[in-house]
Amino acid sequence: MRAWFPDDEACLDYLDWLRWPNGFRCPACGCSTSWELRRGERRCAGCRRRSSRTAGTIFQDTRMPLTVWFAAAWYVTSQKNGISALGLKRVLSLGSYQTVWTMLHRFRTAMVRTGRERLKGNVEVDESFFGGIKAGKRGRGAVGKVMVAIAVEQLSPKGFGRARMQIIPDASSVTLRAFLMANVEPGSVVISDGLESYPAACGEDYAHKAFNVRASGEPAHVSLPGVHRVSALAKRWLLGTHQGAVESDHFQAYFNEFCFRFNRRTSRARGLLFYRLLQLAVNAPPITYRQLVVNPKPKRRRPVAPIGPRSKPSSLALPLAGRPWRHAATEG
Repeated sequence: MRAWFPDDEACLDYLDWLRWPNGFRCPACGCSTSWELRRGERRCAGCRRRSSRTAGTIFQDTRMPLTVWFAAAWYVTSQKNGISALGLKRVLSLGSYQTVWTMLHRFRTAMVRTGRERLKGNVEVDESFFGGIKAGKRGRGAVGKVMVAIAVEQLSPKGFGRARMQIIPDASSVTLRAFLMANVEPGSVVISDGLESYPAACGEDYAHKAFNVRASGEPAHVSLPGVHRVSALAKRWLLGTHQGAVESDHFQAYFNEFCFRFNRRTSRARGLLFYRLLQLAVNAPPITYRQLVVNPKPKRRRPVAPIGPRSKPSSLALPLAGRPWRHAATEG
């Protein structure tokens, strides 16, 4: 990755190739004729407007070098379980946790592609609960937990296809129907437990196949193996990679990342996931930190400047070191 993208100019050219594979198009008028300015901007020959090459993407108005963005994208996609904000802060030697957290969440917003294909065929649907362990009622109606609707494709003769996860306020038929219409193709077979909300939620758009888990005497994961496996893997991922330190207000962003990984788990080349993530990033709208934070706090001035230098590399592009290990051996 570093050989392909040694400096920011190479990263910018790659984003141009992803955004305009057939050549530059003005975002305002659609004109294909333009010329490049000194600061890397382009001026349209039609409407005469200047446009930044990162404008309209998640990289808009960023002060972080693109080499750092590309390194973050590589760490996110090259490892099976991804990376936490604290881990990325350490490996990139950045001084601000907030900056790294914002970068990762911008990538997470891009992982949900607008107009993506809905699940089809035989689709398992069920609800699960995520959140800290608290005393009280378990299952539906538990206090302090988030209810999540999960849908997973069944593949024949065995195995599972794509998955979808979405936070829902309740398990009513109206809520479940909205989830089905947004994530499952009409005409598919919805496989669920015996919850009374599902027949009305399916209506005439879906064929419904229900399993009464309590009457069958079998564990729930036997009748609905897909959703229970996805739920267990997601909880293990949150506890492992993120040490269970994810706030419930931002669960949906982490579910988006988990589904992005799960749906591409059969990819043999990590470079394809890197390519796909950046392809989605240049087509996702820009978003600010205050838009990402669920409950933003008003800005407060710091009375005293932070002690010590704050590490923020100008770029990951470095000059050739000239094989210092050989020079050290000669001097020794």
